[in-house]
Amino acid sequence: MPSARPRVLYVTDLAYPARGRRYCDEDIFLTSRLREHVDLALCHPRDTVALMDGFDTVVVRNSGPVLAYQEAYDAFRAHALAAGVPVYNPLTGRGDMAGKQYLLDLTAAGRPVIPTVDRPEDLRRLPAAERYVVKPRRGADSIGLRVVPAGEVRGLVDGDVLVQPHIDFAYEVSFTFVDHSFQYALHTPDPERRWQLERYEPTPDDLDFARQFIEWNTLAHGIQRVDACRAPDGELLLVELEDLNPYLSLDALDDAGREAFVSAVVTSLRAFLRDASGTGG
Repeated sequence: MPSARPRVLYVTDLAYPARGRRYCDEDIFLTSRLREHVDLALCHPRDTVALMDGFDTVVVRNSGPVLAYQEAYDAFRAHALAAGVPVYNPLTGRGDMAGKQYLLDLTAAGRPVIPTVDRPEDLRRLPAAERYVVKPRRGADSIGLRVVPAGEVRGLVDGDVLVQPHIDFAYEVSFTFVDHSFQYALHTPDPERRWQLERYEPTPDDLDFARQFIEWNTLAHGIQRVDACRAPDGELLLVELEDLNPYLSLDALDDAGREAFVSAVVTSLRAFLRDASGTGG
């Protein structure tokens, strides 16, 4: 980072009532460590536009689903782009940051993703299933997600939802990256207990699977989480590419794992700020 300590506005909603986890604990820990390297202030996502001009960069973390403050988020994006304020993660993400269109694009490209369509005429392209998942195009945190019988699907496809076959997966697994560097993986041994996570040791094939989506997203800097499920045939399928404000589940790591993650984020921020200032990298 530059010789003067950078001024970082850290965007979080400490009061967000997340199911099964405490966003505030994660951000209290991470900001306590980042303060060793930067001058840092926290703010709610609704306050970002009013405060951001006094900082060198805005770091978006556990700010909750954008649907809860869509107008404020749109204003933040517009102001950051117009004023040239660096935002971490950068606002060019192609994953959840831009909505769920990437699930359709990756399906069309034949990538290993849960097959996804959004038009009635494309339902025939999905594998036959007794139940289907219907989710809003701009949904988050399972808001608005429904599992419906096959006979009800066609009447729900209105252009604002995505449809996927319901998969009885063995478990979910998430891969966390900082920039393009893999950090750790976590999985849910019991699919019914989504937020009871344990460390997962990925195979080389698992990492190849996850890295293809990090490379596809083309973000040079930032924190990303690749969520996948293990299908009945053993294949991993992409569930979500979270590149806006991924929850990190740092409480599932040991002390060494958390310290390694913090170090990776500090290194990433240094490179990000150098690139943003045009002084190197």
